[in-house]
Amino acid sequence: MKTSTIKNGEHNKKWVIIDAKDQLVGRLASDISRVLRGKHKPTFTPHLDCGDNVVVINAGKVRFSGNKIDQKVYYHHTGYIGGIKATSARNMLDKHPERVIFKAVKGMLPKNKLSNKILKNLRVFAGEEHTQKAQAPAEFPQRIVGESK
Repeated sequence: MKTSTIKNGEHNKKWVIIDAKDQLVGRLASDISRVLRGKHKPTFTPHLDCGDNVVVINAGKVRFSGNKIDQKVYYHHTGYIGGIKATSARNMLDKHPERVIFKAVKGMLPKNKLSNKILKNLRVFAGEEHTQKAQAPAEFPQRIVGESK
């Protein structure tokens, strides 16, 4: 028996849509990163971008477990001396809900050049409406993205 790997042009990418309403951020990000990476496909190749394109809607309606909504802090640096800024998860969810999911998914991808290419396949929207209707994204089966209540 011979093991075969796919080459760069041989994989077929699909568009999938995932509804983030009432889902836990960590579990949702884990499932999204799995789909983006392509680990749900039998043709998974670790050194290629063979995952699907993902559209996430209702990012503003995600949940945090426990007291993370008040205790979790997101940091960024302005580039100036002493320019570190901190934002709580509650403020981030109010102002930029799409960044909460984006940062969680980014943290679950490998830290290499491929992760930047993979992240370009992720589109996150705060509400129900999205701009990817022309791609006709299909609902992703609930066996991967499970109910988290």
